[in-house]
Amino acid sequence: MRWTFFDELRRKIIHLVIILIIVLYVVLEKNFSRQISLFTLVFILLFLLMTEYVRLELNIELPVVGPILRAKEEKRMHGAIYFLSATIISLAVFDFRIALTALLMTVFGDMFAAIVGQRFGRTLIFKNKTLSGCLAELVVNLIVGLIVLSNIYMIIIMAFTATIVESFVDELDDNLFIPLFAGSLGQLLFFLI
Repeated sequence: MRWTFFDELRRKIIHLVIILIIVLYVVLEKNFSRQISLFTLVFILLFLLMTEYVRLELNIELPVVGPILRAKEEKRMHGAIYFLSATIISLAVFDFRIALTALLMTVFGDMFAAIVGQRFGRTLIFKNKTLSGCLAELVVNLIVGLIVLSNIYMIIIMAFTATIVESFVDELDDNLFIPLFAGSLGQLLFFLI
């Protein structure tokens, strides 16, 4: 089956679920505690890991998961596992605004990079990554940073880091790498300023 622009669009819209996860985290933290909110996210991760076990180890096809998998994910864990893992780590380790920025850069930057790159991309910069997708991601990452953060240096460092990671990670899962690298550099800068 050939992967189309609309397959990619559907897959990227699924990324928006992470925003609901962040909202759930905030609501639980506000009404209960940080530990309960993180534990709830870990519980959701465990559920997803069990579904992946069923899909990968028991070879049982799951109708909800199948249509959003890329060919390279058919025999390995789905990107949602990595993204939720990165979300839990980011929320546990980084200042909330830095975690939020890194996660939203992953959601929206990666989404726009894929959509713009597939639709308008002509100039390849690395494997299947295009210059137009890379530039679209950088612009979106800067906008996300400007909305969430106030320190321009942090915004620029995180936006460029997220863009570089997304542009040059292909075989490994960028859903794990983007928030952790961008968040780590943002947090380091936060400590230094």
